[in-house]
Amino acid sequence: MTNEFALRILQYYGAAAGTVAALVVSLDLGRRWTGWGFVIFVTSSAALIAWGFLDTDSEGIGLQNVVLLMINCLGVWRYLLSRRIRR
Repeated sequence: MTNEFALRILQYYGAAAGTVAALVVSLDLGRRWTGWGFVIFVTSSAALIAWGFLDTDSEGIGLQNVVLLMINCLGVWRYLLSRRIRR
């Protein structure tokens, strides 16, 4: 049996980090800020994947966040790691 406290930490961190990341990205403060918003999204997705697959009734959230993790990694690549300059 998985520690209930650890599951709650993963669940609430994932939700809070996703909310903060959405705010940062929506403010459109520039490429660097948006890139860091995607980094926060990556940590949110990782936490929600772990919670989703460790908790018995949350597999749907885990699967959804597997896909979101890939999308968020693309955002990190585009906004922080890619040398291409966007207009």
